[in-house]
Amino acid sequence: MKIRLLSVSIFFWLFYLNANAQVNDKAVLAQSILADKSLDTIQAKALKLLSGFSAGTSYSEVWIRDCNTFIKGSLQVHPKEKVKEMLLMFFKIQGADGNIVDGLVDSAKAGVGYKYRYSSLLPGWAAHKNTVETDQESSLIQAVKKYIDVTGDSTILNEVVGAKTVLQRMEDALSYIRKDRWSAKYNLVTGATTIDWGDVQPETGWGVAINDKTKWAIDIYDNAMYVMAIHDFLAMSAANYKPKENWNTVAAGIKTNVRKYLWMPSAQKYVPHIYLNGSPFSKDFNEQEILYTGGSICAILAGFNTNAEVKEINRQMLTAAAKEKHATIGITVYPPYPKEQFPNMHPYLYQNSGDWTWFGGRMTSALIANGFVKEAQAELKPMIDRAIANKGFYEWYDVQTGAPKGSGDFRGEAGVLFDAITVLKQWAINNK
Repeated sequence: MKIRLLSVSIFFWLFYLNANAQVNDKAVLAQSILADKSLDTIQAKALKLLSGFSAGTSYSEVWIRDCNTFIKGSLQVHPKEKVKEMLLMFFKIQGADGNIVDGLVDSAKAGVGYKYRYSSLLPGWAAHKNTVETDQESSLIQAVKKYIDVTGDSTILNEVVGAKTVLQRMEDALSYIRKDRWSAKYNLVTGATTIDWGDVQPETGWGVAINDKTKWAIDIYDNAMYVMAIHDFLAMSAANYKPKENWNTVAAGIKTNVRKYLWMPSAQKYVPHIYLNGSPFSKDFNEQEILYTGGSICAILAGFNTNAEVKEINRQMLTAAAKEKHATIGITVYPPYPKEQFPNMHPYLYQNSGDWTWFGGRMTSALIANGFVKEAQAELKPMIDRAIANKGFYEWYDVQTGAPKGSGDFRGEAGVLFDAITVLKQWAINNK
């Protein structure tokens, strides 16, 4: 009996020591985060850049997928009324079927090769939609949720735009996906074949618009973004609001079918695409070897993966990044698509294994939410260092040379880094 009591005492003593060590470890990690002045530097630089709403120096447009990722920072430097009006603009030019445009631009600058849309509710502005994408509707709903989270101003939901409230219009946007971008066979969201979260088709030509060459497919990014938007819509809806359908059931069904059709348990990764009308790639090309990082990050944020799976996805992303001299976990996909398979975007260019902090930075929140704070700090650091070394924020980076590429003053990167650092600091404050 004495031996048993002694064993129990030792067990609880060891448990106490281990728990105490974990608390101390958290405190040390928290102090190292709060002492890192480079985080303050980046946030200050980001806020200076977020004085505008266009995507960057190469873009005249205000893009909703970009705004969704820097709106929290924008609300630190703009009056909430100005940000609110920007969001309302997208509802003022919403399609009759509920679809949401990609970009808004001063009509005098509408000179690119897009098919522009106009609305009497938004005079002086033109808009366009990259029809190969299926994330504009989800991005706008998520952006409205972020606006309310930061400002506490839920009155935006009751704003009337063309005889409908914003809340009704958000549900119209969700319903559009169910009608126009939905596979009845798989009960999942569809879109054109692109690289991960990208907006360009494989075939040569104007790659952002649906055409007779389009191969319809299902991918993880579109479905994860949609489920996050549904969750946000439900969180914003008033108790007395009567939705058109049971959105909780829709979201749960998507998660079930994502696990059934897109997640590969043996490989612990997501299938790049399920094709609905044939693949654009040759039969001898094994697309399943490619790791989709951006879509995987969004899947984690949408709650599709277990803690153990998150750890393995992160390991795979680090392994992929280690294969290129200047890569971070922001590398879009790996390995890249060969030019013979994707002539519209050659290897290591843009979304075909370019490195995008715009997505890599989002992994910080995903990791922290799953308890991997040390990993989040370590994996964010090279992105922070890169922005400081290049004295600004760039659209993407060449993983072979390290050179910054694309648009300078890219607000998407600035916004994502601002948010990532905010989440990291908040954890540190709570655990110091």
